[in-house]
Amino acid sequence: MTENATLPNRHPERSEGSNVVANPSRSRQYYVYIMTNRRHSPLYVGVTNDLVRRVYEHRNRLAKGFASKYNITMLMYYETTESVESAIAREKQLKGWLKRRKIALIESANPNWRDLSLGWFR
Repeated sequence: MTENATLPNRHPERSEGSNVVANPSRSRQYYVYIMTNRRHSPLYVGVTNDLVRRVYEHRNRLAKGFASKYNITMLMYYETTESVESAIAREKQLKGWLKRRKIALIESANPNWRDLSLGWFR
């Protein structure tokens, strides 16, 4: 992931002010992600079609609920897939894991627990 990354929007026709019409033949991407707070507790697992937007929503507490309550603002890990079904299945799988297994997954790709979204929003 590069700084100031722009990731695809699954439903551009639903974006506010968008004139773009969706192209069903275009390959789409879905993201399964793990976020946390500064204390690395708890770990939040989610799925989205627009990772940049979703991280922004978490950081700015735009979506009320668990992530807002626990100040979940740091992106630790994510995976991509072209199938919404496989993204949802993977999300459910990760949510079923014990915390130590999620930590091992994060540390396999991000051993220093660096916020992968640093620099996305200025």
